[in-house]
Amino acid sequence: MSVIHEVLGSLRVVKAFGQEENESERFLKRSNKAVEGQMQMARLGATFQFMVSMVFTIGSVLIIYFGAQYVHAKEMTLGELTLVLAYIGQVFGPLQTISKNIAEIQSSLVSVDRVFSVLDEEKEVDDNPHAIHLDRAKGAFQFKDVSFCYDVERPILKEVSFEVRPGDRVGIMGSTGAGKSTLVSLLNRFYDPSTGVVMVDEVDIKKYKLKDYRSQFSIVLQEPVLFSTTISENIRYGKPGATEKEIIEAAKAANAHDFIIRSKDGYNTMVGERGLQLSGGERQRISIARAFIKNAPILILDEPTSSLDVKTEAQIMEAMERLMEGRTTFMITHRLDTLSSCNFILHLEEGKLVEVVRDHDINYIAHKKASFLNPAV
Repeated sequence: MSVIHEVLGSLRVVKAFGQEENESERFLKRSNKAVEGQMQMARLGATFQFMVSMVFTIGSVLIIYFGAQYVHAKEMTLGELTLVLAYIGQVFGPLQTISKNIAEIQSSLVSVDRVFSVLDEEKEVDDNPHAIHLDRAKGAFQFKDVSFCYDVERPILKEVSFEVRPGDRVGIMGSTGAGKSTLVSLLNRFYDPSTGVVMVDEVDIKKYKLKDYRSQFSIVLQEPVLFSTTISENIRYGKPGATEKEIIEAAKAANAHDFIIRSKDGYNTMVGERGLQLSGGERQRISIARAFIKNAPILILDEPTSSLDVKTEAQIMEAMERLMEGRTTFMITHRLDTLSSCNFILHLEEGKLVEVVRDHDINYIAHKKASFLNPAV
């Protein structure tokens, strides 16, 4: 089943590389292995059941034989022997039933073990017992000597410090593996820093209720995550209980209304699994509409236009300009053109904050472009 799930989720890649036969062979190998395991379990179960039955049968024969000897010697009455046989039958019956179901019992115990392994997994972050309520954040952030590592021997972020004012548009740039996504994960409190403090509105984020804190964020990802339901329900995901009017207003703000009403069923159009019935630009605009309808004070944009054509990118950038208005925004990008809308830039390399630029101008962007194209500049 894991092979089927993996292949169906990557069907386009499998077809593009012509690996259908290889994947079929891989599936058959795994299936044969599973069948062999089931047959081995059946053989072991049958052998065990046969042995138990033989023990019960031989035991019963021996009891009858020696019981008959005792009855013949008048050391036991026939009624007492019958009573003993009845008691033994009552004991052997449940034991035989257990022996027949021993394989199912073992399989169930394995499943129980898996369930408990999940239940016993420690949470990556947890609420402070004395956590305070957060209604709506202003959006002022402080990172104070923040370091983070998944593995003690390989730190991802190293003593990062900066301050963000409410309403700032923060561009986070750097090469692949520099720590940009990890920095955003700390913002959302998907993880807690290994050392240092992250503060929002001058309060350590660990002191806020986790649900309250995460509700302050709207996120637009590079690969939009849509659910296999209608366009309307995907937009409403940002604000459960939103009215149709609010959904339409959010779609218009995200430049999504026009293509939605041209769809077969309008806002009731099914998007398919992971939104595959829609183009990349359409999925991205629905994701932006979802962020609009949530109306959170803090916005995170993770390479939202990296895989789009110029025309679609222009429409999405126009929508994002409206979305960023009045919100503290963090934008991860490899494309320097998108930094022109940011007034605060963080440049990360190898987990270190190598450059902080506030209120830059277009000359800075031009200089950074030149330095990326020609390291000697």
